[in-house]
Amino acid sequence: MTQMFTGSDAGSSVRKPLFNRLLIGLLLPLLCLSVLTPGIAIASTFRYAYQTDVNTLDPHALNESFTLSFLGNIYEGLVRRNTALELEPALAVRWEMLEPTRWRFHLRQGVRFHNGNAFNADDVIFSYRRAADQFAGVRNRLAAVAEIRRIDDHTVDVVTRRPSPTLIAEWSSWYIMDREWAETHGAMRVTDLGEARGENFANAHSNGTGPFRIVSREPDIRTVAEPFDGWWDRSRHNLTRVVFEPITADATRMAALRTGAMDLVYPLPVQDIARVESDPRTRALTRPGLRTIFLGMNQHAEELLHSDISERNPFRDRRVRLAVYQAIDVVAIRDIILRGQGRPAATLVAPEIEGYPEDIERYAHDPQAARRLLADAGYPDGFSVRLDCPNDRYINDEEICAAIGTMLGRVGIRVMVNAQPRSLFFRTIYSDGKYLTSFYLLGWSPSSLDSHNVLYNLVGSRNDNGQGVFNYGGFADPAIDALIPQIAVETDQSRRRALIREAWQRLHEAVGYIPLHQQNVLWGASESVTVPLRPDNHLFWRAIVKHE
Repeated sequence: MTQMFTGSDAGSSVRKPLFNRLLIGLLLPLLCLSVLTPGIAIASTFRYAYQTDVNTLDPHALNESFTLSFLGNIYEGLVRRNTALELEPALAVRWEMLEPTRWRFHLRQGVRFHNGNAFNADDVIFSYRRAADQFAGVRNRLAAVAEIRRIDDHTVDVVTRRPSPTLIAEWSSWYIMDREWAETHGAMRVTDLGEARGENFANAHSNGTGPFRIVSREPDIRTVAEPFDGWWDRSRHNLTRVVFEPITADATRMAALRTGAMDLVYPLPVQDIARVESDPRTRALTRPGLRTIFLGMNQHAEELLHSDISERNPFRDRRVRLAVYQAIDVVAIRDIILRGQGRPAATLVAPEIEGYPEDIERYAHDPQAARRLLADAGYPDGFSVRLDCPNDRYINDEEICAAIGTMLGRVGIRVMVNAQPRSLFFRTIYSDGKYLTSFYLLGWSPSSLDSHNVLYNLVGSRNDNGQGVFNYGGFADPAIDALIPQIAVETDQSRRRALIREAWQRLHEAVGYIPLHQQNVLWGASESVTVPLRPDNHLFWRAIVKHE
């Protein structure tokens, strides 16, 4: 079965006129280009800022959206997503399913890495093995793969453990590395960001096939990139240099935009949208996003950590989880803290995600019912708990956590907000597979744009294949665990959606998580740049045009 998816300036007065004519001949086409394409500069530096730095240059180390989107300008996968988030060929030109568990990928020929090495099948196989390492943050993207076989220099067969209708949906951010470069620099293994294995060359250096190459890197200060002249694809940008700087403080980031020091900043603070729009030199770019913000609760530990309750874990009682849910006013969070830049969520996926359950509705905001539930569960006086929260990862994340603490305090749950920079936050809530947090705020945007990604990573119980690795609270439902592998292999669309719907319904009834909202994508841009605003919040430099 085969299915296609498809010198010196000293000279005589006689020589100078000739030189001038030659110079005019060289410049005239460029001058004409400037006239024919008004506003397009011949050479342009694009400067932008994000609220934190790139955590690593190792493309396999971290499953974090900003880092992966940044590295998507340097590295490439077999496939990529265009501005409409549609999959299209990248390092693979085409592929076909030879058997239900065997896919053949035909690799693009003539591709070079930034150091000049040729791209071939060995790099794909190496990148698979490296990204499947237990320390690799992106190993979940390869969970269905049993092995990758070399057919020839530009053909590989991907053998899966089971039929996988969404196999390549995850692969736009599984990036291919140069095996020879990794061998030369001792970067065969993925960077362990917990530093258990020490420093890794790939953590601070890069060598991809992408449209840009990094020319300097100063962590937490500045990263500079330039176009890669040997890129296989046609460039659609007019950039000659990209300068990225992390700017943590909102006010500083906005000042950089208003003064012209930055061409683009994100996220755009919601309180600054009107000011940016009123300035003729800048504009606010906003659209609904795919990331769902939610609360997780430790349902694994017999005794709740960071609490005044001993020998019990209130979150193991559904009534307590529902009480927390009903105590939170998500409409107030949207209107006051997000200033309308979000939409309340009833599940862990946005409406644009495959398998979104349209008929599931939020439990009503009802503080009185929440107090009754707590009393029924044996906590009439409530309890205390620590809420772990980032303060630089999501839109107004610390403010959201503070508001949740106030709302829960009104029903008797005394919340201690532990807000930290994202690097510390992620170390706090996850360490060597242990459940170290009691209560936490997190956001998730599925790279596959499919519900299975969320169910597999956040909802399923942890196993040796990487399932549940981001299930930081230890939620477990054997029935959902049985549904997840069925969803992974089901090829009948209606049947698959029914299975997904069942899983979401069970999670909703169990109150395994507390969905809050999908935050909008918010960027502040100079009028001098044209940049596509994607719902996944990814910024790809290859599509940027700067005007002078």
